[in-house]
Amino acid sequence: MPEQGLFRFASMTVGWRILLLLAWICICLPVEAGGALVVSRSDALTQEPKESMDARSMKKRSTDSANVRNVNMVEVHSVRVACAVMSRFARTVMTSKALNKANHSQEVFFNVELPKTAFITNFSMEIDGQMYVGEVKEKKTAKEQYDKAVSSGRTAGLVKASGRNMEKFSVSVNIAAESYVTFILTYEELLQRKFGQYEILTRVKPETLVQDFQIVADIYEPQGISFVEATATFLTNDLLPLVEKTVTDKKAHISFSPTLEQQRNCTGCEGTAINGDFVINYDVKREGGLGEVQIVNGHFVHFFAPPDLPRVPKNVVFVIDRSGSMSGTKMVQTRAALVAILNDLHVDDHFALIAFDNKIKTWKDFLTKATKKNVTEAIAFAKKIKDDGATNINSAVLKAVSMLKTERSQKKLPERSVDMIILLTDGMPNSGVSRPATIQENVRDAVGGNMSLFCLGFGKDVEYSFLDVMSKQNKGVARRIYEGSDATLQLQGFYEEVANPLLLDVNLRYPDNAVDLLTKKHFSQLFNGSEIVVAGRLHGNDMDNFLVEVIGEGPDQNFQVQGKANVQNWDVIYPEEEYIFGDFTERLWAYLTVQQLLESSGSGSEEDKAKALDMSLRYSFVTPLTSMVVTKPQTEDGPDSPLIADKLTESQRQHEEKHPLSLERPVGSSSAASSSVANSHRPSSRVSSSRGTSSRGSSSHSDGKLLLRW
Repeated sequence: MPEQGLFRFASMTVGWRILLLLAWICICLPVEAGGALVVSRSDALTQEPKESMDARSMKKRSTDSANVRNVNMVEVHSVRVACAVMSRFARTVMTSKALNKANHSQEVFFNVELPKTAFITNFSMEIDGQMYVGEVKEKKTAKEQYDKAVSSGRTAGLVKASGRNMEKFSVSVNIAAESYVTFILTYEELLQRKFGQYEILTRVKPETLVQDFQIVADIYEPQGISFVEATATFLTNDLLPLVEKTVTDKKAHISFSPTLEQQRNCTGCEGTAINGDFVINYDVKREGGLGEVQIVNGHFVHFFAPPDLPRVPKNVVFVIDRSGSMSGTKMVQTRAALVAILNDLHVDDHFALIAFDNKIKTWKDFLTKATKKNVTEAIAFAKKIKDDGATNINSAVLKAVSMLKTERSQKKLPERSVDMIILLTDGMPNSGVSRPATIQENVRDAVGGNMSLFCLGFGKDVEYSFLDVMSKQNKGVARRIYEGSDATLQLQGFYEEVANPLLLDVNLRYPDNAVDLLTKKHFSQLFNGSEIVVAGRLHGNDMDNFLVEVIGEGPDQNFQVQGKANVQNWDVIYPEEEYIFGDFTERLWAYLTVQQLLESSGSGSEEDKAKALDMSLRYSFVTPLTSMVVTKPQTEDGPDSPLIADKLTESQRQHEEKHPLSLERPVGSSSAASSSVANSHRPSSRVSSSRGTSSRGSSSHSDGKLLLRW
C-alpha cells in the first residue's frame, strides 16, 4: 500500500502536488498564538524600540497541533506587582498565576523587565503544588553545571537578559491540563534620585483580561515625604479614580486594582485597556545640610542632598566625533542635541567645541564665556559639522585637556569652577594612536585627576568597554546612546544630569572607632537633583555620640557641616507594617558595595572582583559574577537540566546585541522537541532571552527540561 501511495503522488499533476503539500503544512505544523501578559518594572521612562515590544508578553501556545483553536484556554488568573520602599531601597515582588483550562498541556511564557541597576534575588515557580526555587551560584560553577548537562546528552538552558533601559527575564513552562503555574520574581535596587525625584515604573501589557490584577507600592521615608505622584500612560477618565493614593507625613500607599469589567477597553469587549506604563514619582523633605542618617541592626546609611545650594560654574569642552561612520541620522541628531545643549548653557559657564575625524577642528582655540552672542556663533558652527574621515580619539581628547589646562594656568576661568570634557563618539579609534590601552594611559596622565571626562558611546559599533574604563579613570561616567528616534533626547538628558554642579570635592567623614566597611565616601561633584549615598557597618552600641561631617567646595566658599546621627528603632515605631523589612540597611549596604566593587573590577582589580563575588553569593544577588540556577528534582525519567540566568555587564550586553547568535545554544532538534512535548502532560520549562525577536522556528526544547529560547 505505501508503494501505491507513492506511485499515485508521483503520477499527480504539479498543481495537485502543491495543494496536498500546503494542506499537510496547515495540519501538521504548530501554530503560535498572540501574547497574553507582560509585567515589568523600571526606573527609566525611555520607551523601548517598537520591535522589542512583541516579546514582552506571557504567551500561550498549544503543544498539540491538532488543537490549535484551543490556545486561548490558558487563563491568566492573577497578576500582582508589589513594591516596598524603605529609605529609597526597593524590593519588588512580581507574581503571576495562570490556569490551563484545556484538556491538553499548554506552554506559558513569563516575561518581565527590570531595571539594569537591580539585582534579582529570587525566582521561583510553583507547578502542581511543587515549588522550584532558584539558587545563586558563582558563574563558573553554574556554567560547569550547564556543560555537564550538555555533555551527558541532556538539553540544558541558558538565559542572558539584555535590553535598552531594562533587563529582560523570560521563562516558559509547559503545564498539564487543568493545572496551575505560579511565577514569583524578586529583585532589589537602590532608587536613584534624578532631576529632584525618585521613580518607580511598572510596565504592563496584559493583552488579555486578568481576573485579579493589582499594582501596589508602599513607601516609607523617615525624612518625610514631600510629594507623591502616580499616573499611567493608559489612564482614561474611567480608570483614573482607580489609582488610590494615601499619603501621610512619612508613609505613602499607592494601589491600582481594576476589576475584570473595568479592564475592558469597551463594554462587552474582550480586549484590555491596561497597556502601558504605571509611574510613581516622589521625593523626600530636606532640612539642613547634614542630610539624613539611618541606623538599623548594626548598619547605617547616609543620604546627602542639601537644599538651596547655589550652582558651581562649569567649564566644558564638547568633543564631537564627525568621522564617516557618523553620517546620516546620527549626525543630524547630534547637531540637534548640541544646539539644544548650547542654548541651555548658563551665562557663568565657559565652553569650547572640538569636531574631529582624523583631523581636529575647533570653533575657537580657547574656552569662551557662554554669552548670548558666543552661544549664537557656536550654534552656527555646530550646524555646519559634517561627517568625513577616520576616528582619532586620542588627539581630540588630549586637545580638550590642553585647552582646559591652558585656560587654568592663565587664570582665565573662575577659581571655584568645575572642568569637564564631554566626548561623543560612535566607533573605535582607527587613526593616530589607536590602541585603547595606550589612549587610556595618555588621557589619564594628561588629566591628572584635575577634570572629569564623560563619554557617550553612540550606536552599536562603539567600543563601550574602552569608553567606560577611560571615563572611570578620570572622575566621570560613560553612557550608551542608542540609535533611534529619541537619540537627541538621550543626549540632552545626559547633559541635564551634569549641567548644574552644586559642590566639588565632597568628603563624608565618620568616627573611625565607630564604623568600618564603608562604601565610597569621596565624590568629585554633587549635581543638582541628584543625591550622594554612603553606607557602612557599625561596631559598638553607643550611637549617642555618632558624629557625621560633610565638607566640600561651593562657588563662593567651602561647605562644611557636622552633626549627630538620628537613631530610630523602626520595629518599635511601626511594629505592624508588614512591608518594612528590618534588614534593609544591611542589604542596601551590600547592594551599594557590590555595585561599586563591580565598577572597580571593570578597571582590572582582581581583589575587588573577588570581594564582589563573595558578597553576591552571601546576599543572593544575581550580578555579572553570579548566576541564578533553578533545577527541578529528579523524576522517573532522570534528572532535569538546569536553568541558568545571568546578568550582563554593559559591554557584554552590547556584544550580544551586535552578535545575537554568539550565545551558546541548547542542543537538540526543534522538530523532535515539538513532537515530544505535544505528547506529554508532565510539566516542562525553558527560558528565553527576550529581545523582541520572534522565537518561532528557532526554539529547541525537550519535555521536562529548562531550556533557552532564542
